[in-house]
Amino acid sequence: MSENKIKLFINGKIFSADDAIPFADSMIVQNGRIVWIGQEKDLPQESIPEDAQTFDLDGHRVIPGFVDAHMHPVMLADFQKQITIMPPAINSIAELTEAVRTVREKQGPDQWVLGWGYDEQGLLEKRSPNRYDLDRGCSDAPVSIMRTCAHIRCVNSKALEIAGIDRNTPDPPGGEIERDENGEPTGVLKENARNLLAPYLPVEAQDRQVENLLDLGNLLTSQGITAICDMGNLDSTDNIPIYEKAAQKGFHQRVGVYYMWDFFADNPEFDIPEELLNRNRQVFAAGLKLIGDGSISGRTAWMDRPYLGSTDDYGISVCDDKLVESAISFCREHHCQLSMHAMGSRTISRMVGRAAQEESWTEAGIPYVRIEHVTDPTEESITTAAAHGISFVTQPIFLYAESASYLKNLGSEWMKQCYPVKHILEKGVKLGFSTDAPATFWAVPSDPFPGIKLAVTRRAYSGADCGQDQAVDVQTAVKLYTRGAAEAAGFPEQGVLAPGYRADFAVLDRDILAIPSEEIDQVKVAETYIGGECVYHRD
Repeated sequence: MSENKIKLFINGKIFSADDAIPFADSMIVQNGRIVWIGQEKDLPQESIPEDAQTFDLDGHRVIPGFVDAHMHPVMLADFQKQITIMPPAINSIAELTEAVRTVREKQGPDQWVLGWGYDEQGLLEKRSPNRYDLDRGCSDAPVSIMRTCAHIRCVNSKALEIAGIDRNTPDPPGGEIERDENGEPTGVLKENARNLLAPYLPVEAQDRQVENLLDLGNLLTSQGITAICDMGNLDSTDNIPIYEKAAQKGFHQRVGVYYMWDFFADNPEFDIPEELLNRNRQVFAAGLKLIGDGSISGRTAWMDRPYLGSTDDYGISVCDDKLVESAISFCREHHCQLSMHAMGSRTISRMVGRAAQEESWTEAGIPYVRIEHVTDPTEESITTAAAHGISFVTQPIFLYAESASYLKNLGSEWMKQCYPVKHILEKGVKLGFSTDAPATFWAVPSDPFPGIKLAVTRRAYSGADCGQDQAVDVQTAVKLYTRGAAEAAGFPEQGVLAPGYRADFAVLDRDILAIPSEEIDQVKVAETYIGGECVYHRD
């Protein structure tokens, strides 16, 4: 079949996310792009040849393909092969200990036992595991488990020994080695302290990472996700070669890759070739990523008031001014985006304030700076971002899945003020949704629908009230996960079903715009199209 052949999609309930023609029932697609959209009665018959292929959408709701503007796909793909420390698989530290023991029995004494995903409030004991818990499962091989936020590791005594971490090891800048009352490390390594272990952790062979990524790509297409941003991972400096190999083997999504600046700031030879910055490539270099603080659920996001139950715990500021300035200088020179992780109010204010001192250095339509998470922004941060064209990328799934930790660390009223989506939109900030998978305490962290449900209902999975005054309607929530995410991340001609845009769309099994909001998380994708080609069909 020639790719030039015209395809006609009819009899659908199309939500385009385009203000000009928000609803339609038919589309004409050629060369992977939409050339016409509207009502079937208005079809331009002269543009439809006799050999055009016709696809009956059978009355299904159709939306633009989801753009996950912030995730860690290589990490997520690799983590799928590790111990998953969350319900229903593991509900307690005792069960975690047993899972570690089981894996150790299958492996040799020199092999690392790895896991990910725990949240203290998701464990029966309501506390973090420590080295002694892990030692009970395995003492003769190193063990490392990653907290759900990916900002905290817990390791056993063998891993501490291998990394040379003991009571005399100082806390690194922007990090904390948690210690007991006697000054001994507990095995919990927060923020930059977790990087002390990085040189000793096993690195997955690239061929295996490619295969893992292909498996993940199939999951993403089944979720209607047609484009993603890779925001870096903790043990790889450059993911682009992995994606390029995966794309050669059938990985479908478009990918914008951000380089973790920590890996490159001290390397004067580092450069991004101009051809990699071409955003029309399937896999392109989008810019740099900075991490400014930690997470709310881990009590490491840098706040302007202390966490609940404390008078002096404000979290951790992770990166110094030198790192920020060198990142800005590089991005300005290369005309690429700068992504800044900022959850706590102090970090958000710091990053927005510094970015606002610059003129935009990117091409029109692409925000020069994007702030990630934006959990607890001040009014000044919001208005400043709006005035300077700084985009926000946030994750409603956090409140949906992690409300117990937010309640413990912030309390009910403070939690309700977090992720003020409606207010951010009213102030004119360019905003996009994402999942931050796998840094989400959810069994299927890349699923877009729980986040959409939270944005609409502002109620957590537990039923906790997350601030009803910040709820948005379903159309807005879908837009934020498609058009909004594409605009905030700078994906050209994506996220909208309109002439000239890519024919990337999802066909849903039920009408997300008509069902009760309580059922949004039950929506499934029936088909996914990328470039007008069906890449997923639900059996």
